[in-house]
Amino acid sequence: MATFFGEVVVAPSRAGLDEEEEAREETPEDREIRREIEKKREVEVLWNWQSGGCAEEPLVCSRFIVAIGRNAAAFLSSFILDSVCWEVVGVVKLWNEWCRTSSTTNVLPTDSFCLFYRLISDPTVLLCQCSCYVAEDQQFQWLEKVFGSMQKKGLQVTILSTCPVADYKTQESTLTLVSPFLKALKTKEFQEQVCCPLLEQPNIVRDLPAA
Repeated sequence: MATFFGEVVVAPSRAGLDEEEEAREETPEDREIRREIEKKREVEVLWNWQSGGCAEEPLVCSRFIVAIGRNAAAFLSSFILDSVCWEVVGVVKLWNEWCRTSSTTNVLPTDSFCLFYRLISDPTVLLCQCSCYVAEDQQFQWLEKVFGSMQKKGLQVTILSTCPVADYKTQESTLTLVSPFLKALKTKEFQEQVCCPLLEQPNIVRDLPAA
C-alpha cells in the first residue's frame, strides 16, 4: 500500500500468462533466439568525462535533472543548454521497436541517444536529455546503469516530462485550462519549496518518469 500519493507500488501479477505457454517446453532454438534478443536489447551507458580518477569510482553528483520525451528535451535545449556552459559527457545506447542507435561509440548530439551534459562551472550538476523511446523491459536497466554510475548520498533528482492535456483528470473542462501548465510530484525526502502546485489525484505518472 502506498504511504503517500505518487509513490510507486509494484504489485505481483500473472496477467498475460497463458497456461499452454507455461506448459510448453522451450526448445534450444527458442532459447538462442531469446538470448540474442535480450542481448540486443541491453542498455549501454557510455561516459566520456575527464575526471582524472578511477573509472570504477562513482561519479560525484549533487543535482541530476532528467528531461524525458521530446517536449521536455526541447525545453532543456531552448532554456538551459543554449549556452557554452555545458559539455556532453555521456550517452545511453538503446535498441527497441522505436529506437535504433548506431554502433558508434562517439558522443554526438542525435535524437537516437539519451545525452548527458555536465555543468562546466560545477561538474557535480548533470543534465540528461532522453528524447528516445525506452521500452518497458529496458527501464530498469536504464535506471540501474545510469544511477549505478553515481554516488547516491546527497543526490537530488528532478524529472521533467509531459503528457497530453486530454490525459489530465480534473473536474473542470479541459477546454478551459490554460495550457501548457506545470504540476509536480515529490518524495517525502524532498523538503524544499516546490515551484508549482502539486499534481492532484487520481492523475499518475507512467513509464520511465514513474520508474
